[in-house]
Amino acid sequence: MRPLAEGLDHPEGVAYDPDAHVVWAGGEAGQLYRVDPDSGAWSEQAARAPGFVLGLAVDGRGRLALCASHDGSLCAYDGETVRRVLPGLLQPNYPAFGHDGTLYLSDSGTWARDDGRLMRLAADGEASVLSRDVPCFTNGLAVSRDGRWLWVVESSEPRLSRIDLRAGDGRAELVHRFDGTVLDGLALTADGGMLVSCYRPDRIYHLGSDGRVEILAEDPQGTLLAAPTNVCFAGPELDVVIAANLGRWHLTRIETGLRGVPPHRPTTWALDA
Repeated sequence: MRPLAEGLDHPEGVAYDPDAHVVWAGGEAGQLYRVDPDSGAWSEQAARAPGFVLGLAVDGRGRLALCASHDGSLCAYDGETVRRVLPGLLQPNYPAFGHDGTLYLSDSGTWARDDGRLMRLAADGEASVLSRDVPCFTNGLAVSRDGRWLWVVESSEPRLSRIDLRAGDGRAELVHRFDGTVLDGLALTADGGMLVSCYRPDRIYHLGSDGRVEILAEDPQGTLLAAPTNVCFAGPELDVVIAANLGRWHLTRIETGLRGVPPHRPTTWALDA
């Protein structure tokens, strides 16, 4: 592990754009940071989101879907301006695209009130509640490459679950409990497993396809890894992990030997409706 892109404002969300070879991150005051995943050189964009940027996803045209917590809205950034796409949410936290242009969104709710939910934003702009089965501060999401499964973590109850999108009933299947943690982010791995990152403790897990759980990275001192909320894979081979550090002012670059699964990146979605 090594620090990358120091001097950021408590970054939480991260996402990789393979076409531009850029990692995007967000700041506490709505900043949008464009980061070189190799050198750590970064620039802040002129536009800002209306609130803390908690989660990011990149579409097939390099535009960002982003969650702005203070404003309660899902927004989009097209390289020049930030536009509200879906307002009126409780606590928008993490977006993930499906292959068909659907955007799945965790609306976390209020801590300890168990009022979180999963939202579905269709490509035509129609929004609906997908599930209330994972209400304990609904957080990180990942859509499987075949588009069937939506993986989700909850934070106030440390559960990893999955929802069968083909079934369409929103029922959640518990996969694993990570007792003693506050879960936050997800990233799928090419070996059929996934990374699960934590707000507490300062740790990133690897859950293998066989169900085995290993600690991939941790920092008991909370300096190199400090509340590594969200993670993404970067690089031409998707073999570098980039972790945001909500507790400090930098991203962390981690070389693990694992490779990631490319997230879905549709070219059209509700932003174009």
